[in-house]
Amino acid sequence: MLADQLEAMERSARSVDGSPDLSFLVDGLRSEREQGITIDVAYRYFATPTRSFILADTPGHVEYTRNTVTGASTARLGVLLIDARNGLVEQTRRHSVVLALLRVPHVVLAVNKIDLVDFDRGVFDRIATEFTRLTSALGYSEGAVRCVPVSAKWGDNVVTRSERTPWYDGPTLLEHLESVPSAPDPTGVGFRFPVQAVITADSARSPAYRGYAGLVAAGVVRVGDDVVVLPDGGRTTVAGIDTFDGPLDQAAAGDSVVLRLGQHAELGRGALIAAPERAPTPRHTIEATVAWLHDTPLRADTELLVRHGTRTTPGSVTSVTHRLDTQTLALEQDPGDLRINDIGQITLRVDDPLPVDDYDTVAPTGSFLLIEPESGDTLATGLVGRPLVTSPLPTGAGS
Repeated sequence: MLADQLEAMERSARSVDGSPDLSFLVDGLRSEREQGITIDVAYRYFATPTRSFILADTPGHVEYTRNTVTGASTARLGVLLIDARNGLVEQTRRHSVVLALLRVPHVVLAVNKIDLVDFDRGVFDRIATEFTRLTSALGYSEGAVRCVPVSAKWGDNVVTRSERTPWYDGPTLLEHLESVPSAPDPTGVGFRFPVQAVITADSARSPAYRGYAGLVAAGVVRVGDDVVVLPDGGRTTVAGIDTFDGPLDQAAAGDSVVLRLGQHAELGRGALIAAPERAPTPRHTIEATVAWLHDTPLRADTELLVRHGTRTTPGSVTSVTHRLDTQTLALEQDPGDLRINDIGQITLRVDDPLPVDDYDTVAPTGSFLLIEPESGDTLATGLVGRPLVTSPLPTGAGS
């Protein structure tokens, strides 16, 4: 955290009792400060002696679900902050569904304002039990979920253990954040590389140079590896891996590189370079789960654009098969449409075949966006397959 941000907050941001208002560290928009809510996704960076962190502070209000999806899409851990006086509310359940849908592997429920319920263990235990029931129904294992009683204002169980909760023997919030596993080993996932741009040069020093620039979306690639180019299916090898700082022997997920291919393969933006083993099969018809983010309802026969990786193709929704009830976690069949902030399952038909993976297998190439053709508005975020497997909650458990 930058020192000038802390100083500015100390000078200008005060809560009703005169203490510093810590929300100003992440609520940067004037409208956020005036309304006392988070609207946009705010990214902040901090580090401890153990680990470096990127914090994506996302809105809690249902009308900003699209920003919650954005912030959670790359997260390794989700922290849900609730008021101990209110317990789980509709937003808590909806955001838990979003985290499960996006396969965020770890979830923490920070039961805040525990001081305002007199540090009552019974209150915390009831909330923790209800949350554990919810996350279990969403497919989370017991070890992936942690509930922590905190007072963000006074610091109880945030960094140091609180003497006012002697009944809580778990880690503080920061201790838990420092202990969860880091990102998975990229070698266990098949190589995926969407081509962002074609780099060419023709000079005495670099005759007929042709490279393919992009971000390694998954896996690892090495010089000499066999690869397949999709959707065409041509086979070739990696002749070189270039960067601004010089050539590499290998590149892994998250690296921005330029690949040179053997046999002078020629392809364009939107192609996908992949490992031949378990390479995705290009599809015209895609079964998917979507979070609908637009005011106009989604119905069958809706025409739109599908953005997958660096490729965009026309498509249409042939059917809306299910809608998720975020209160009960039951799937409603044949709902007719999806409305703003609904999560549901659809069948999608695309004009050009897309080399998609199931989201459960390779998340970066198992996700896509639906776009309104004329305005360019983002309509939905989509996940190939049916990654959200839920068990309906018992009657009354979601209330």
